[in-house]
Amino acid sequence: MSTALQMTAFGLALFSTLFLLLATCTDCWMVNADDSLEVSHKCRGLWRECVTNMQDGVRTCDQYDSILADHPVKLVVTRTLLITSDLLAGLALVLLLLGLDCIKFLKEDPRVKLKMCYGAGVILGVGSILGLVGSVWYAVDVYVERAMLVSRNIFLGVHYDFGWSCWLGMAGSTGCFVSSILLTCCLY
Repeated sequence: MSTALQMTAFGLALFSTLFLLLATCTDCWMVNADDSLEVSHKCRGLWRECVTNMQDGVRTCDQYDSILADHPVKLVVTRTLLITSDLLAGLALVLLLLGLDCIKFLKEDPRVKLKMCYGAGVILGVGSILGLVGSVWYAVDVYVERAMLVSRNIFLGVHYDFGWSCWLGMAGSTGCFVSSILLTCCLY
């Protein structure tokens, strides 16, 4: 039972960490959500803004000036939280891999291996909370920005909705949190 639980938690943590990494690296956190016929598809990410022409599929991206430039708070906070979450999830995966019963590392001391799995669960939990806070912070800020424009009857030609990168960040964080619960609560 313990080995199956560990393997389930490891598989879930691996896929969830990949989701978090993809969410951090990709550039579609906000996507244009106009109901009118569009000739281009616009995405904004944490690192750049991209426009894809719908007729010929040509995609152009503009990198943001600099990491140290004056960026909106939602961008800086989301970057920081997701990078920290990625690093913690990666560390937890290494610790969990070494703590698995099927790995021969420290095979003679099962209590240490159990503590390694428990520690990996705690680290995954912290990383998942940071990733979830970052993803939800960004999504709420997109929603509030759109609601403020609608309440003031301001139409700028395009308004944005949550992109697939935002959803991917939320899914990865949730998966890491479930894996953390499996490792910390169910393993003992």
